[in-house]
Amino acid sequence: MAANRYIGEYPVIGIRPTIDGRRGVLRVRESLEEQTMNMAKSAAKLFTENLRYSNGEPVKVVISNTTIGRVAEAAACAEQFRREGVEITLTVTPCWCYGSETMDMDRDTIKAVWGFNGTERPGAVYLASVLASHAQKGLPAFGIYGRDVQDADATGIPGDVAEKLLRFGRAAVAVATMRRKSYLQIGSITMGIGGSIMDTHFIEDYLGMRVESVDEVEIIRRMTEGIYDEAEFKKLRDWAAKYVVEGFDKNPEAIQKSREQKDRDWEFTLKMYLIIKDLMNGNRNLPKGCEEEAVGHNAIAAGFQGQRQWTDFYPNCDFPEAMLNTSFDHNGAREPYILATENDILNGLGMLFMKLLTGRAQMFADVRTYWSPDAVRKATGYDIEGAAKENGGFIHLINSGACCLDANGKALDHGQPVMKPWYEVTEEDQKAIMAHTTWNYADLGYFRGGGYSSRFVTDVEMPVTMIRLNLVKGLGPMLQIAEGWTVRLPDEVNDILWKRTDYTWPCTWFTPRCNGEEGPFKDAYSVMNNWGANHGAISYGHIGADLITLCSMLRIPVAMHNVPEEKIFRPSSWNAFGMDKEGADYRACATYGPAYKK
Repeated sequence: MAANRYIGEYPVIGIRPTIDGRRGVLRVRESLEEQTMNMAKSAAKLFTENLRYSNGEPVKVVISNTTIGRVAEAAACAEQFRREGVEITLTVTPCWCYGSETMDMDRDTIKAVWGFNGTERPGAVYLASVLASHAQKGLPAFGIYGRDVQDADATGIPGDVAEKLLRFGRAAVAVATMRRKSYLQIGSITMGIGGSIMDTHFIEDYLGMRVESVDEVEIIRRMTEGIYDEAEFKKLRDWAAKYVVEGFDKNPEAIQKSREQKDRDWEFTLKMYLIIKDLMNGNRNLPKGCEEEAVGHNAIAAGFQGQRQWTDFYPNCDFPEAMLNTSFDHNGAREPYILATENDILNGLGMLFMKLLTGRAQMFADVRTYWSPDAVRKATGYDIEGAAKENGGFIHLINSGACCLDANGKALDHGQPVMKPWYEVTEEDQKAIMAHTTWNYADLGYFRGGGYSSRFVTDVEMPVTMIRLNLVKGLGPMLQIAEGWTVRLPDEVNDILWKRTDYTWPCTWFTPRCNGEEGPFKDAYSVMNNWGANHGAISYGHIGADLITLCSMLRIPVAMHNVPEEKIFRPSSWNAFGMDKEGADYRACATYGPAYKK
């Protein structure tokens, strides 16, 4: 679909077909060769048809050259996979095999085992045996076992098995894609926000990434010395002149900038967009003599400090943040970047998790205000309806800057509003999204240096998942997950409530799925009252189950979620840490420790 933006190949999934190694007069192994290899081929087909890398290409899957019945074949498979860049393995079998002889012993691969549920051969017995060996050796592995017995000659993958295979594959590809990439912080701590305090040990030990830091003055240097792609700048400027809609200026007339000053701000802002993109991933088209700048920082995510030192003097970074996080730009649909406003590293990493799981643009927002049914009625005379009423109100998600434009819900799939995977975004979607977004001059009370902020309202109902990655001293990282829906309010109600805060920033109303029981999901108020920080990362779709699986691979416990229990899928050894799933998750993550800490 598109070139790989990052240095290094995407992770490969390796399928390991294990088999009963006995030969002899009854030809046990020979009788199972075809069935075993067909399981591997079925799994590979499922992965390649349903999973994609972040650049839109189908995942690459390789199958062991032979079935694996004894340790020599396991070693040969390991060597084959090493040459082919395999970082994720799925072991499949319909029968009994010799567990510790055939298992994946590589400490660095992400592992799962699928044992066929059939009566002719004890695939389930091997599954249980080899998972016990994984637990005993400290090598967590996901166990996959279908609910219903299948005939020995069955070739299809049952729905429950396929769901777990794909959940494992999505999460594993996301985790392995982050390895050896960079988080680039442009600037440093923003207004004392804890999420913008860099913790290199967390990023290195838990995510396998590195940290790169650049002072914001580098943007000014490149702008001043012409270290950007001039042809690309002209193309972006022409696109902006055609599709960027400038909105009203809320500032008092006496302090509003002149048209000439505003045009200079636009030129500055568009150049910022290109320069930040170049800082992240380089640009071969920079002027001659800029070979050092052309290589970039191999950043899979980044953050921009902005406030206050930058924004008190220079135009803000809202346009670069919003457009980089969006699924398209002047060159059309392309893989969204991750650029966290206020350099909230933890929120940016949450956005990264969800982008890699879904291929979609991600929202960044303040978790700003809880509106109860009574408060809405008092302010507007309106009685809330639908999901918002069922869940005890809604939360206002709003922030200047980094919210992707896809969040206005103007892309359609069979007439339904959606935030699409970037490779499905059409030219019509792009035009509709831009037409329903205005760029309003910055509030000079917030941003003394001026600039432009995106403005739209999410006036449609869509399923979404909000998360927050937090760091807690003495505990380490933990994740919160709230699945729910965006809320559409009547226009007059929307305007009254929106005007209570900044009317020139992107506006989304969110109601989480609650259960009315005591705890963090009693109602929408309880969700906000238990939220771990001032920001949230929001993705289209209910993807909490995938996030739980991903976090277990990274050894990050999930402290608060509303995912149905039957959807939770973690390594089988988590079952040894107690019957309460949340507590077991904490204990398992603490026992195994960060995935990359040596």
